[in-house]
Amino acid sequence: MSKVAFLLANQFEDSEMQVPYDEIKKAGHEVEVIGLKAGETLKGKQGKAEYTTDKAVSEVKAEDYDAVVIPGGSSPENLRLDSGVLDFVKKVNEAKKPIAAICHGPQILISAGLAKGRTLTSYPPLQDDVVNAGARFEDKEVVVDDNFISSRTPKDEPAFVREILKKLA
Repeated sequence: MSKVAFLLANQFEDSEMQVPYDEIKKAGHEVEVIGLKAGETLKGKQGKAEYTTDKAVSEVKAEDYDAVVIPGGSSPENLRLDSGVLDFVKKVNEAKKPIAAICHGPQILISAGLAKGRTLTSYPPLQDDVVNAGARFEDKEVVVDDNFISSRTPKDEPAFVREILKKLA
């Protein structure tokens, strides 16, 4: 089974964390919540979900994980300026491991300089950011471009999870 890192900070979109996390775990994979600090309690913006970080990004190595999931909401905005987060995602990408980003998640791919030449989707208001970063934007429930999986909003979660599980199979 695979080991999957969930990159998370406060104000994540509750279901965009909860649904993939629960489904990936239910499929038998190991999941870890990675944040800026270990042992930190993070709350979703809808107030329905709460997670405690298993490890700080400074303590983890890309080679220890088989995939990364980046839930949306304001969480990516709170992570994208951290050089450790960006380095971690870059190394996961260099290893061609799956990186799944939903809603505002592609902000981390953009800040890490990984969007150029790729095809992505995101929360629709981020379309200009995606295009300005050199990526092609597609307004679809899920876009798979090599090792990248991206989706728009909570209503796209079934397709998002389906594609993540396919990559982990």
